[in-house]
Amino acid sequence: MTGQDPAAVRIDTSKPHPARMYDWFLGGKDNYPVDEEMARQLLTVDARGRDMARVNRAFMHRAIRWLSTNGVRQFLDIGTGIPTEPNLHQIAQGVAPESRIVYCDNDPIVLAHAAALLRSTPEGATEYIQADAREPEEILERAGKVLDFEKPIALSMLALLHFVGDEDGASELVAKLVEKLPSGSYLVLSHVTGDFDPEGAAKAVGMYKARGLTLRPRSRDELARFFDGLEFVEPGVTLTADWHPELGEPVPVAGDDPIPGWAGVARKL
Repeated sequence: MTGQDPAAVRIDTSKPHPARMYDWFLGGKDNYPVDEEMARQLLTVDARGRDMARVNRAFMHRAIRWLSTNGVRQFLDIGTGIPTEPNLHQIAQGVAPESRIVYCDNDPIVLAHAAALLRSTPEGATEYIQADAREPEEILERAGKVLDFEKPIALSMLALLHFVGDEDGASELVAKLVEKLPSGSYLVLSHVTGDFDPEGAAKAVGMYKARGLTLRPRSRDELARFFDGLEFVEPGVTLTADWHPELGEPVPVAGDDPIPGWAGVARKL
């Protein structure tokens, strides 16, 4: 399904990549000095970078657990990132072994670890697509070889859209993907925000821009607009850490200030 040989992957280490920086924040080893350098610079803006990554990961666990216990058996995860256990398919198939999962990412290092994403239960399936999130038609076509688009699918784009600028059509991208989902499907999003520290967010945007990368923090209202036409699962758009905390173990974080991220889950009617 990847269409490429992981052994032939060529990884660009000349500039940082969000997936590898995220791996560094989570304590992983699949990153390079350029990624660590950028991540450490971001910690000068907000020292809780590691907490942000862990809180986002914990939200994924809770959201997928909620979806699985509410009958969803198909998942399309775009912006997968480097595998970190338990990964999405392990959560879903732990509830329902017959679950089918398609992962998608554009970072070659994720392709190099694709085997870890493909360890499915015998009853279910997992596949990996090497593609850019800004190519929704290609993603949908290839995902359709594994997922049944006549039955509900949970589309997750976690900590992804803040790397897609408005000029790159972030809203249109989500709309195209959701349009192809059948009734009863779900959209799952998490997103960095500058609502609590606009000055710090602006500094982070500048750091990304200096390296030829995009960072577009969005407000709570801006994130909510990605869900237009869908029915929110309670409590709607909320702080990432506050979405159904009863479904997972609490994530200890430094200080009392909110971790600057919003998240939500909504159903297509």
